[in-house]
Amino acid sequence: MEKISSYETLFIVDVQQGEEAQKALVEKFTNLIAANGTIESVNEWGKRKLAYPINDLNEGYYVLVDFKSAPSFPLELERVFGITDGIMRSIVIKHDEKKAAAKAEKAPAAEEAPAADAE
Repeated sequence: MEKISSYETLFIVDVQQGEEAQKALVEKFTNLIAANGTIESVNEWGKRKLAYPINDLNEGYYVLVDFKSAPSFPLELERVFGITDGIMRSIVIKHDEKKAAAKAEKAPAAEEAPAADAE
């Protein structure tokens, strides 16, 4: 059995396709991720101005998804992003497990410190 790892993906949907097509693409990819792993969060940033034009377009619909899956799935996800019309850009990033664990340990300590100052 493959080890489960944490990932995040950010993809940009072409806004010229219309709102229904945007929702369909977001649903398609969230369903694909859910079928091959566990979704931790979906954060739809919405329509935003691009930092630079892509295919002469200046706006895109941004979606960030945090998920856990086997290491073989992100390659398939990137392949599907690449062949899907309407996806302007996409990236899949593996979270560093050691940094995530260290950050999780620091977070409770940081929350307790201000409470001690308030007394």
